[in-house]
Amino acid sequence: MTYPPPSEWQDPARSDPSSAPPLDPTRSMADPPVPAQSTGSDPYAPAQPTPEQPVADPYAAPAYTVPAYPASGHPPAGYAAPAGYPPPGGYPVYPYPPARPTNSLALVSLILSVLGVTSCITAPIGAILGHVARRQIRERGEDGDGLAKAGIIVGWVLTGLIGLAIVAYVLFIVFMVSQTSSTY
Repeated sequence: MTYPPPSEWQDPARSDPSSAPPLDPTRSMADPPVPAQSTGSDPYAPAQPTPEQPVADPYAAPAYTVPAYPASGHPPAGYAAPAGYPPPGGYPVYPYPPARPTNSLALVSLILSVLGVTSCITAPIGAILGHVARRQIRERGEDGDGLAKAGIIVGWVLTGLIGLAIVAYVLFIVFMVSQTSSTY
């Protein structure tokens, strides 16, 4: 079975110009043809400079001249600075505030608390120094509160563990002594 061709469709086997496909696929064959484009110069091409006209550097900064101000040193009323430039006369530059010093006692507290793992006596000293460091930090406005808290926590935890170990050791000795005395 064969279907009749659509009314706008042209047979490509025919050689007359009306059978050529349209240049614009959105246009129909029945639309009037598109006028031919001129073969002259490209209207979008940049203009060629003449010998009297120098070529401008596209990367050059825009020209900016500092205006002369009255003796007061302030710009005249109604003056606005060009876009992208700071206002003449400038505003004072405010630097960042200086960094607060870290409390030395807080650092010593943490170090002594951690050393309490190997030498049992420095853990409680580090915890106590941590409390003193936190008081100094509040009074002086220094940094290092986190170091002092860590020294306090580590120092008291190690002191508690050391205390439990001593109690367990004493109980073990007492138990062993009580076992040996009953066998004789």
